[in-house]
Amino acid sequence: MGSKEREIKSPEVQLGENNSDSGKRGSKKLGIYFIESDSRRTPLGRGYSGGVGGATPVNIHGKPIRDMSKTGGWIAALFIFGNEMAERMAYFGLSVNMVAFMFYVMHRPFSSSANAVNNFLGISQASSVLGGFIADAYLGRYWTIAIFTTIYLAGLTGITLLATMKVFVPNQDGCDQIALLLGNCEPAKSWQMTYLYTVLYVTGFGAAGIRPCVSSFGADQFDERSRNYRSHLDRFFNFFYLSVTVGAIVAFTAVVYIQIKHGWGAAFGSLAIAMGLSNMLFFAGTPLYRHRLPGGSPLTRVAQVLVAAFRKRNASFQSSEFVGLYELPGKRSAIKGSNKIAHTDDFRCLDKAALQLKEDDGTNPWRLCTVTQVEEVKILLKLIPIPSCTIMINVILTEFLTLSVQQAYTLNTHMGHLKLPVTCMPVFPGLSIFLLLSLYYSVFVPISRRITGNPHGASQLQRVGIGLAVSILSVAWAGVFERYRRTYAIQHEYEASFLTPMPDLSAYWLLIQYCLIGIAEVFCIVGLLEFLYEEAPDAMRSIGSAYAAVAGGLGCFAASILNTIVKSVTRGKGERRESWLSQNINTGRFDYFYWLLTIMSVINFAAFLYAANRYQYRMKDEIQTTDRPSENEPESDHTSTNASDAIRTPKLSVFGRE
Repeated sequence: MGSKEREIKSPEVQLGENNSDSGKRGSKKLGIYFIESDSRRTPLGRGYSGGVGGATPVNIHGKPIRDMSKTGGWIAALFIFGNEMAERMAYFGLSVNMVAFMFYVMHRPFSSSANAVNNFLGISQASSVLGGFIADAYLGRYWTIAIFTTIYLAGLTGITLLATMKVFVPNQDGCDQIALLLGNCEPAKSWQMTYLYTVLYVTGFGAAGIRPCVSSFGADQFDERSRNYRSHLDRFFNFFYLSVTVGAIVAFTAVVYIQIKHGWGAAFGSLAIAMGLSNMLFFAGTPLYRHRLPGGSPLTRVAQVLVAAFRKRNASFQSSEFVGLYELPGKRSAIKGSNKIAHTDDFRCLDKAALQLKEDDGTNPWRLCTVTQVEEVKILLKLIPIPSCTIMINVILTEFLTLSVQQAYTLNTHMGHLKLPVTCMPVFPGLSIFLLLSLYYSVFVPISRRITGNPHGASQLQRVGIGLAVSILSVAWAGVFERYRRTYAIQHEYEASFLTPMPDLSAYWLLIQYCLIGIAEVFCIVGLLEFLYEEAPDAMRSIGSAYAAVAGGLGCFAASILNTIVKSVTRGKGERRESWLSQNINTGRFDYFYWLLTIMSVINFAAFLYAANRYQYRMKDEIQTTDRPSENEPESDHTSTNASDAIRTPKLSVFGRE
């Protein structure tokens, strides 16, 4: 091929033993010959004459970090926790207050206000894949966070101006609660709603850039070559979600208090101030951060694999023209910021992209891709079923944000002589999360370690499964209590007074469903974040983390769609028959709706068990080198000539094969 090559033979099988094109799971493994060549060009046309190889951490200037002890670790993570705390505070502050703001100030119907906020939350999460793409392809996680957190602050400032200046809201004269319920208040003008949606979606766009990068950037601060890496990573994601929870608690208490005492402008302004302070804190930690080089456009690499595999769809692994599966020599991969990934037998049709024929010279990535590049695409495909199964828990979380608040309006929220505002009720899931995370390592891990034998108490997929199971209990209890609450309201003649609290029925019965969903969220979401970071390709970790946010966004959209379908199907032809999700909760059937969610959750849990049992955990350091640098020694610039394939036998576990 006119360039230096080295052939690495698979240690498992010989080429002639079983090299059929059969994609059946029962067939033997493909005999692999890796052809390593240094004539390879990167997807963006850059060579490897210098710089950093593999996934070595670099400083903000892209240079190797000479003294790792002065960067990263828990100190750097603390600055990142602060940024995430403020972002979550703003996110939950908007989610819990914006529905009420649109109803009481902008004079929009409650149902349409809830759907509008659900769509905002959904778009801000589903578009997180864009932020992950920008970070992985071009800017890196640090600069992506820096830019989008500024956009986030601009959106919050715009919302504060909206709530402060009367020109942006309709006339409030003579608009009392009765007028609101009858729809007699002056509606917001079209340009006022346009401004509201504009600043709201600017805020959502800012959140979309931050969310997929913060958890991954925080995890980047820990050296994966360290002996305690897995322990640090496990604790990081728990503390990371603890910072999320603290932000939510502040939003559901302090921000709600500010709104009640000082108005909407002060409440939204406090969110903007908190985001501004967190931005300053994030930038202050810049000298301490460890960075990973962006690996170029992941969409381009995925497209190259698909195109190359399609071009060679008729080529055979048995053909005499077959030379081997293509890879670069040494420890460097063709993807900046990524280690090599060993070949797997999944999605065998994609292996055609790395199939090197005699006429291939290895310089055209649209015809011949490396094994690592092909395995990236396989990993992205294999990951999809797991976050997809978490969409259902996000549907439940979204429904609880609105439906349980409507329930609370009909109940007594007094705690002794203290009356808790209804909008503060969602704080209780946050408090249960805070308590659980505080006791996680002292209570849950030791007990579960004895049961599972896992040193971390439970594997990542086991934690996701526990969370999904607990979410079923949460929504089932919600249905049971709602049936009791509705029956009580009808028997005590509160049927028409759906905004009047019933003094003898406490709102703190809702704590059971709140605490259960909080526990479910800890296990499911924290386990999912760690799972996606660990399993995603090195140069696609932001996109991997975006999978969780996309699942959350799809959950919000699914909640809105489900609400619309249920209203349409359950609304009778007669004028007096109302839908399950009637604005008058006492004449609606929220209990039926909760039980519908329970049935859907059980089906979803069965699908998760199937997907988790089939999943095979990604093996780290599949392609080892003999000159691996130590924790405090930067990776050298030369290419190793002693690379070899280290294939490990998978172990079976309860959820997934490790």
